Amino acid sequence: MTIVLGTPEVDGLNEVVHALRAWQDDGEPAQPHPGDLGWFWRFGAEATARAVRTWSRDGEILAMGLLDGPDLVRLAIAPHAERDEELARRLSEDVTDPARGVLGEGAAYVEAPPGALVRDRLAERGWTSGEAWTPLRRDLADPVPDPGPRIAVTTPDGAHVRVAVQRASFDGSRFSQDHWRAMAAGSPYADARCLIAHDREGRAVAAVTVWSAGPGRPGLLEPMGVHRDHRRKGHGRAIVVAAAAALRALGSSSAIVRTPSSNVGAVATYESAGFQRLPETRDLCRPS
Repeated sequence: MTIVLGTPEVDGLNEVVHALRAWQDDGEPAQPHPGDLGWFWRFGAEATARAVRTWSRDGEILAMGLLDGPDLVRLAIAPHAERDEELARRLSEDVTDPARGVLGEGAAYVEAPPGALVRDRLAERGWTSGEAWTPLRRDLADPVPDPGPRIAVTTPDGAHVRVAVQRASFDGSRFSQDHWRAMAAGSPYADARCLIAHDREGRAVAAVTVWSAGPGRPGLLEPMGVHRDHRRKGHGRAIVVAAAAALRALGSSSAIVRTPSSNVGAVATYESAGFQRLPETRDLCRPS
């Protein structure tokens, strides 16, 4: 059967989420997670659907692309199809040719799972290595120690606190209560939690959102931030440990996160919270 490139309607997003859940496995390299789609959902279901591309054969989704910005597509591929020649060729053609409706003209970037054949096919088309990323993982077979500070789970009434910490953690963030409500209404958030760490004076100092892919599968931290006025006090480590504990309570087999390798402080924070550094990966870049 021919591979078909598509963009789902809103009512088709749940099928994409289901596929992403099924592809998460501790034995496979980290790749886009249902939580990545869930975090994007803050822009609304319609915007999320417009940002998704699927590649299907005989009714089965084999790959999903999330347009995480105008020049970046994040590819997730069914593990059994990562070395599929037909799929790799079609993916490389579709992301390279602007007429296919995936990426536009000029410089562009593709995130693809390590070892996936599409990486070889893109290299043959002139794509080169781009930004380096460090994936990290913490096994959740054993109980997670108490993180120390008071940790609160965000409720709709407390969304303003989650929003405030997010905006104070990331320069230029426009995260709003409307964004939080849209995200919380998405199907991936049914198995997610927003956590807030408070210091001894009761101030909200760090936040994280954790996403489960179901029992026995890796869970994701996305995003995690520490309030700019309360850094270098151990709050990052505390909220990351709390995130691991929350994912274990949700049945996750491990906690995973991915950060730019250049962000050495973030890598150190995750390692201090019991995460193990995995082999570095790189985006693929199409020069302008």
